[in-house]
Amino acid sequence: MLSESPSDSGECSANPPPPDESTAATVDCSNMNGNTSPSSQQAQIPLAWPHDGKLSIQWIEHLMFTFDWSSKNLPPSDFPSVLPVDVFDTWVLTASKILHKEPNCVRIDALQPDSTVVVVGDVHGQLHDVLFLLKDAGFPCENRVFVFNGDYVDRGAWGLETFLLLLAWKVFLPQRVYLLRGNHESKYCTSVYGFEKEVLAKYGDKGKHVYRKCLGCFEGLPLASIIAGNVYTAHGGLFRSVSITPSRRSKGKKNRRISLSIEDNSLSLGSLEELSKARRSVLDPPWEGLNLIPGDVLWSDPSMKDGLSPNKERGIGLLWGPDCTEDFLKKFDLKLIIRSHEGPDAREKRPGLAGMDNGYTIDHEVGSGKLITLFSAPDYPQFQSRANLTGENGSPCICVTCASTLLADHPSHATEERYRNKGAYIILRPPNFDVPDFHSFEAVTPRPEVKPYYDFEDVIDSDEELDLASMETTA
Repeated sequence: MLSESPSDSGECSANPPPPDESTAATVDCSNMNGNTSPSSQQAQIPLAWPHDGKLSIQWIEHLMFTFDWSSKNLPPSDFPSVLPVDVFDTWVLTASKILHKEPNCVRIDALQPDSTVVVVGDVHGQLHDVLFLLKDAGFPCENRVFVFNGDYVDRGAWGLETFLLLLAWKVFLPQRVYLLRGNHESKYCTSVYGFEKEVLAKYGDKGKHVYRKCLGCFEGLPLASIIAGNVYTAHGGLFRSVSITPSRRSKGKKNRRISLSIEDNSLSLGSLEELSKARRSVLDPPWEGLNLIPGDVLWSDPSMKDGLSPNKERGIGLLWGPDCTEDFLKKFDLKLIIRSHEGPDAREKRPGLAGMDNGYTIDHEVGSGKLITLFSAPDYPQFQSRANLTGENGSPCICVTCASTLLADHPSHATEERYRNKGAYIILRPPNFDVPDFHSFEAVTPRPEVKPYYDFEDVIDSDEELDLASMETTA
């Protein structure tokens, strides 16, 4: 069993008590190599939630087959015939109850001697590649734990199916499947990069209801994990210390709250204790105010330059150098950081950092260990292709101005060519689970024909440039 005792010493919180018998299951890995298939190759729709609330591997396999089948045989508007709204509601509510009980940073400890941990990066609604990955790595089971680093939706055409599939796995094996939050699990990103319109296209007049339920579930996703005490995973990466000091009490009513202010000192790395106390239940992690840690964890990027600084390219989060990676690893006795967040489009604009051709990069190698970026969406993005914004000197342009200009001002925002990158996942093995075994894979082809849910030719090329004014500011 995984450790259930919470830590009060500044480390990541341990896993919450397992859900009751109505949802949790124990599954032997001997029959879970991912090569099984539903007993009947006929999709039985509509999908129904089990009356007793207990999912089975047969139910999950049929779900995978049905989503695959419907993506190839039905128009998006027919999706309610596959998954009725009432079934969706039960599905998401059941998963949300589990997720909201988990701490900001889940600790995956006491792994068995024959256990493996599979870490997955961004998948961005590329359902068929996720189905391949699950079969290639082997399904989650008693001795095979999965940690997903977020960005389940947007850009790809099957974000809803992808997210619901992973939620089903979470309900089925809550202590063997961990779903972390990505920056695209937010109101802002999903309104720009397609997920909101995807849901509306699939559910019509019930679409707003379904979308709101998804947003509420996003708020419950944990921010980070620590595996076997040696590996830290998060979508974006590291985060700042937010030192708060009480300021002068305002005059007036007796019970008026004391206002707090962040110390305006130089940036420094935050602690796991600070991470555990951050408020993650926000639709859009703030880029200003008191609750900055969630935004840092979801949006920050590594740099080859030492130091910790604001991430001006994105307008939110931080840039951290190899010295910060060393400090973080050493301070918390870790060996490895696995983060995601940057695909081939983002890396094309990051001089000094390796490209994402194979689905992963080793960004920092320091005395205490390594920093890895992992990206699991091959042949990305599904619709939008290579962006070629250029500045006056011919170098890639990622300025804030370009985020608000029209395509007419930058006619080379997109081309018809995708990156043709591979995706990758990592397997961590005993005894220490700190040596990454990389598995790169090609995209599943052909993809079913479908229209994009966002204007990929006009929208800003990547989430490196944000319209901050449209994001909600919540302290």
